[in-house]
Amino acid sequence: MSKNLVIVESPAKAKTIEGFLGKDYKVVSSYGHIRDLPKGNKAIDIANGFKPTYEVTADKKEVIKTLKKLVKESETIYLASDDDREGEAISWHLKEALKLNDDNTKRIVFREITKNAIQNAINNPRTIDIDLVDAQQARRILDRLVGFELSPVLWKKIKRGLSAGRVQSVAVRMVVDREREIDQFTPVSSYKITAIFNLGDGVELKAELPSKFKTENEAHEFLKGCVGANYSILDLQKKPAKRSPAPPFTTSTLQQEASRKLGYSVSRTMSLAQKLYEVGKISYMRTDSLNLSDDAIKSAVGEISSAYGKEFVETRKFKTKSQSAQEAHEAIRPTNFATHTAGANYDEQRLYDLIWKRAIASQMADAQLEKTTASIAISTRKETLSAYGEVIKFEGFLKVYIESTDDEDGTNEAKGMLPPLTVGQTLELNHMMAKEGFSRHAARFTEASLVKQLEEMGIGRPSTYAPTISTIQKREYVIKENREGTERNYQELILANDNIKTKTKTENTGVEKNKLFPTNIAMIVNDFLVEHFPNVIDFSFTARVEEQFDQIAQGKQEWPKMIADFYGDFHQKVENTEQLDRSEINSSRELGVDPESGKTLLVRMGKFGPMAQIGESDLDDEEAEKPRYASLRKGQFIESITMEEALDLFKLPRTVGLYEDKEVIAAIGRFGPYIKFEDSFISLPKGVDPLEVELDQAISYIKEKQSADAPIYVYKELPVQKGKGRFGPFIKWNDMFINVNKKYDWDNLSDKDIVELIEDKLQKEIDKVIHNWEDAGIRVEKARWGRHNIIKGKTKIELAKTVDVSEMTLEQAKAEIEKAAPKKKPAKAKAKKK
Repeated sequence: MSKNLVIVESPAKAKTIEGFLGKDYKVVSSYGHIRDLPKGNKAIDIANGFKPTYEVTADKKEVIKTLKKLVKESETIYLASDDDREGEAISWHLKEALKLNDDNTKRIVFREITKNAIQNAINNPRTIDIDLVDAQQARRILDRLVGFELSPVLWKKIKRGLSAGRVQSVAVRMVVDREREIDQFTPVSSYKITAIFNLGDGVELKAELPSKFKTENEAHEFLKGCVGANYSILDLQKKPAKRSPAPPFTTSTLQQEASRKLGYSVSRTMSLAQKLYEVGKISYMRTDSLNLSDDAIKSAVGEISSAYGKEFVETRKFKTKSQSAQEAHEAIRPTNFATHTAGANYDEQRLYDLIWKRAIASQMADAQLEKTTASIAISTRKETLSAYGEVIKFEGFLKVYIESTDDEDGTNEAKGMLPPLTVGQTLELNHMMAKEGFSRHAARFTEASLVKQLEEMGIGRPSTYAPTISTIQKREYVIKENREGTERNYQELILANDNIKTKTKTENTGVEKNKLFPTNIAMIVNDFLVEHFPNVIDFSFTARVEEQFDQIAQGKQEWPKMIADFYGDFHQKVENTEQLDRSEINSSRELGVDPESGKTLLVRMGKFGPMAQIGESDLDDEEAEKPRYASLRKGQFIESITMEEALDLFKLPRTVGLYEDKEVIAAIGRFGPYIKFEDSFISLPKGVDPLEVELDQAISYIKEKQSADAPIYVYKELPVQKGKGRFGPFIKWNDMFINVNKKYDWDNLSDKDIVELIEDKLQKEIDKVIHNWEDAGIRVEKARWGRHNIIKGKTKIELAKTVDVSEMTLEQAKAEIEKAAPKKKPAKAKAKKK
């Protein structure tokens, strides 16, 4: 029995903290929130000041039972959840659910999990901050009201299964608005002049004309005016310059930089940061403060001085622009700057390295630069060319870290030192070129740049960014993907040896990598919300709501009044919108008349997604010809697809020809374009159009597939095949996919290798089984992340971490299956005919 019980949210954090406290302390985990609003309309009593009803979630009942027992055995209980609104709410719910007494219950907070921080928190306890709890409750209740009342409206008027949310719908609107902005953008061409001069001994000088020409004729006239010209250095200017380091990370900037530098998604970044925090390697990772404590700065200065020298030190106190930021909190930083590497795996190590470098660099000296500009005179023209150089005189923080930007695309070339030049020096022209370029539309959002936009507009807070970005993708309002570009011609005019030549070249434009694209349903739902619920999806309104939550957290506003002010007008709009006829919702678009059938061609949302339709359904005439349907292709939108593009959809599936006296069919399915031959479906490579694929091409894809599917071995009378998937090379046997690791020669697998791989896999499957009741057809197996599954036939049920499976009985397993089974709704009685 321990005198003191410390309750935290996660097992990893509990393990770390227990190592810092003595034998008189027992540290346990609540596994996150233990209570929540129940499903259904009884969760919030709207008539009585929006009073919420909370219940212990099903997977936490055993946790509560265990905690209650431990509470009885302890003299003092410390509630040690995170130091933010969510953490404060967790502590309050624990106090309520466990019926803790104020006399022996203490709230402790810390921003890093180190021995000093934990002991300091124990020595300086406080009570639960009910204002922070109210702010969290207000957010939860408002979001439940919006989602619970708005989502059914979307089901009735647009499509079942849709959802809406106060922050998620605003994020979707940003992506939709950006896509429309891009769709309406018309690129404008211009001509940039660059010149290359020979300085001797293989040294070249590159210069450019500061302004661009709008037309090819203007560019040609300029080059023509340079025929026979002499060139000389007109002026040289050297100016000192400096670059200052970026501040240490906040939640938002960490997500952005991890995306740009490491390629991590927002949710992946937060998951890795959470693990680093829980083992005591970094400070708390949900923060919008740029502040570093005096102790942290002192530690950073010591590390910089010993590693790089005192001249590299320049301490700074960064001030957060956001008024809602809590300066008592800190930016994200290492808990010990002397620890240069940390993390249980490669991904964690990379993220820690990024955090360490950013925080260290923030306390380092400015980089000192020298920028040189050379002006070059043209004897036959009044314009001058310019050459630029940049030299680093003192590295400063650049020794450690360079911040990335969203605009990095290879167009910003690094400027090096200019070769030795003198005023009046004559230059020999190698060639001069006028290259056609095109204006670019605003960039599509990445996860990171969307977070940045949300933060800049005051929408959401550090704890909401990752779940918001994940939700809009999970709901399939937004998809994150790569898209190939299209070829575009451009002109180059080259002046060399006093002759001008014109060349037409091609470039690939519009390549997108890990960008966010709206779906058709996103556009329809967005337009519906903008028209009928403008305040819910208004950017400034959503930001004002966040400010009101901040006011509640500071004790300056009562949360029931804030909810009431919003709800009255909102609820009235919901009731009004429910009266709308579904035909008034603009979810379809008529394109014209199909030239072949003479019937109407329209595009609309169908049960399985956006589609084109020729003809109308006639419910009164069973013999009437049924409409024809075709799914829209990826990247096609209901609001912008053309008549020609829609008609092309009906050309598929098409018969490409015959192979071995059997039809070869080209079509588009759920996973993209494919070739169908007998019972095989063969995906077409990227860039191959199913409307244009020839028979010879199709046959080559079929043969490749047949070769790949051919058995390489027979084990226990069953064929073994090999292939490569998203997780690397594998062999397939008896419907099992077995990864082939690097110790095997993939191209030359021996029979012995194959048998070894299969038998190792079978043994692992045996080792996974905890219980196996063969007569009942039920077994319990180990799963990922410390969880277990109950399997019956093709049904797999994931058990909560808190369920003890070591001594589970068959009856208990059946009870878990029964609990997870979907409840059947009672059949409605058929009305008797009068």
